[in-house]
Amino acid sequence: MKELWRSPGNAFWALDQALGGHQRPARVHRWVARHPVLFGLCTGVPFALLFAVIGSEEESDGLFAVVVGLLMGSVFALFAFLERLRQRRLKRLGIWDGS
Repeated sequence: MKELWRSPGNAFWALDQALGGHQRPARVHRWVARHPVLFGLCTGVPFALLFAVIGSEEESDGLFAVVVGLLMGSVFALFAFLERLRQRRLKRLGIWDGS
């Protein structure tokens, strides 16, 4: 089973390297990787507020705004966690010292 995932993983890391993934992370990237849940909240709440403001007065629109905020916050938190994994890999490869 490990062999099945090795090829897509290698393809992903090759694409990451081609797109500049072996560069040192910026200060913002380091903060996001250290605080993925807070980053998810900071991005999800504005989306929820936006959809609450543009929605009508019906109760279902308020629920829709909350769901959209949760989904967007979760997506951003997931990408923040992936950035944390990328930084961990940079440390392991010796490209970045973590400072």
